[in-house]
Amino acid sequence: MIRNDTAIDVGVIGVGSMGQHHARVYDELPDANLVGVFDVDDEQAAEIATKHDVEALELETLLERVDAVSVVVPTQYHYDMATTCLDANVGVLVEKPVLDDLDRADEFQSRVEIADVPVQVGHIERFNPAVTQLSNIVDDLSIVSIRAQRLGPELDREIDDSAVLDLMIHDIDIVLSLLDEMPSSIQSAGVDENRHASALLEFDSGVMASLTASRKTERKVRTLEITAEECLVELDYMDQSIEIHRSSVPEYIEHDGDVRFRHESIVERPTVTNAEPLRKELESFVSVIDAHGIPEVTVQDGINALEVAEAIETTALSEQKRTVVADD
Repeated sequence: MIRNDTAIDVGVIGVGSMGQHHARVYDELPDANLVGVFDVDDEQAAEIATKHDVEALELETLLERVDAVSVVVPTQYHYDMATTCLDANVGVLVEKPVLDDLDRADEFQSRVEIADVPVQVGHIERFNPAVTQLSNIVDDLSIVSIRAQRLGPELDREIDDSAVLDLMIHDIDIVLSLLDEMPSSIQSAGVDENRHASALLEFDSGVMASLTASRKTERKVRTLEITAEECLVELDYMDQSIEIHRSSVPEYIEHDGDVRFRHESIVERPTVTNAEPLRKELESFVSVIDAHGIPEVTVQDGINALEVAEAIETTALSEQKRTVVADD
């Protein structure tokens, strides 16, 4: 690929199932120059590096050669890896959840604030073109409630995080960004150590949000529904589509002596220009690094989403433990 002379030198730390896609997209971006990759699995690093005609480097060497990196390692290593990058004055995109727990959130935020480079959190759905369009629509709505479903079957690879921390956290971040407030009340329940979980969030503004995430559903679903005073908005993350249902006048129709009730909705389908969310996310990150600007998804955004997710996780697990004790 032909790149411009001011391309940002980037690398990827952790090139497993998700990290290798970061490498692929960086290699495709004209404003990015993929310098190399690092992984504790030398064979995996070499394979991905060869695929993109770059080097598999030691971590210290990679950080010496790049302006920014994607940190795509298991969540428990996010803090150590991200702060190592900051110490090397390298900008960071750290995948979600931003940290493995909230104990070091204040410390991490302090490290980010004194750093001389941007840090972005990888809440990829913020860059889904349908969500971008939705953000423009909700400004004119009086939202009553939000319902999100993120469901699917078990994957053929091991995932350490529960459905709450792996799946629902996406929708938590979207809800918080749309409403621009934290919930005042959180209720939740789950089964099988939260491989299937639901939560009800209430906000001081009067809005409620119902979220469900599952690794036990045999159909993949990624939807968001907004009930507003003016209309009903349905978003499909996978199709990258939006439908707006507005009220119509109900009427009774007589046909062959039978009287029937009809109430048809007026459906609007705003234009959404489809694109790969990861590409939009990394384009934004590279642009932020170049301009030394503020990321679309900040560390505080990531911490807010994690705070809500942990509250949901803890409450749901506590209820499951109480049920087990009661059964015994």
